[in-house]
Amino acid sequence: MKLVTLLINGKSIQKAVSDRTHLGDFLRDTVQLTGTHLGCEHGVCGACTVLLDGMPIRSCITYAVACEGRTITTIEGYAADPVMSRLRTAFTAHHALQCGYCTPGMLATARDIVLRLPEADENRVRIELAGNLCRCTGYMGIVSAILAVLKELREQPDPVVQKLRDETAQGVTVSVASSVAAQAFTSFEAKRIVSDVASASASASEKNMQEGKGTRVNASFEVPFAVEVVWSFMSDLKAVAGCLPGAQIDAQTPERVEGYIAIKFGPMAAKFKGNATIERDELKRSATLRGTGQDSLSQSRATGDVRYQLMALEVARTQVSVALTYTLQGPLAQFSRSGLVQEFVRRMVADFGKNVTQRLQNPGASDPIASESMNPVRVLLSIIWSKIKRFFSA
Repeated sequence: MKLVTLLINGKSIQKAVSDRTHLGDFLRDTVQLTGTHLGCEHGVCGACTVLLDGMPIRSCITYAVACEGRTITTIEGYAADPVMSRLRTAFTAHHALQCGYCTPGMLATARDIVLRLPEADENRVRIELAGNLCRCTGYMGIVSAILAVLKELREQPDPVVQKLRDETAQGVTVSVASSVAAQAFTSFEAKRIVSDVASASASASEKNMQEGKGTRVNASFEVPFAVEVVWSFMSDLKAVAGCLPGAQIDAQTPERVEGYIAIKFGPMAAKFKGNATIERDELKRSATLRGTGQDSLSQSRATGDVRYQLMALEVARTQVSVALTYTLQGPLAQFSRSGLVQEFVRRMVADFGKNVTQRLQNPGASDPIASESMNPVRVLLSIIWSKIKRFFSA
């Protein structure tokens, strides 16, 4: 056994350790920092990635005694780090985690990418992430989250982050600002929650929506009618809800409707029963439709905000810009994280525009608008084709 002294998350730790103990085991078993995950234990999967003097390393193949006198940062030590703060927000917004096992190592690698490669594009980000394996997400959300942080820093430079980037470029040990209070391992006590689970889940979803979290999809469509006519129609909650593909209204008041939305995506089918309200801004000709619902079969819960704004293009032509932000909890949540489903949502918005036009052209119609199920193969081919077009136009 040897006595080693390490600076772990800003706190000096001195412990006796054998020569053959790996850093990952030392952090988890001796220091009780269990946020570092051990996966393959061969340095391949990247789940155990931590920072050694500011640089990402594999803790499962690094000996603890070889780190004598050096600085270690684990996932518990990023409390005040400006880069990690942005990454955590982006990972949440882009659903960049599912089971969470790879996430500590993935975040450490993502931080390195943001500091070392400020101009990285999607291809470079994917190459840099090749050493971090994820069995759940398909990487799309992870890549999108990192690209979002890079874009944000390009558009609004942060002097603190820039200082860290300069230190990285010069080969200087990059210090990680951390909260001393977050360093010591604190045990926890299991408690029985007596409140209604569904209600708590709903509150969390609604809070996320209010804070702008969730998956966001932007789209637009045009309607061959004057902006005043379209605004008058889209100020009617029942009319708007009735144009949503798969929607069925059971009860209504001027500001609230109750009913369900049925969704079929290939083999997946769900029927979210709930309610929706509308908030209008007459001056800006914009409105927000807020809805929540739960699928009785899977017990999955969906929350969504549909914000739309009208702009006159011509005397008899109006553009409707739509921003849909949604969260999905429960067994069906995994479907919300893929680009395929986001493309499916864009198609639903396009169908919504067609339904609005159809209703304006037939104002006396009372029959419900038929909802066509989406062919996932057709959507997938559409995504591939769009990527091919972007490749050749670059």
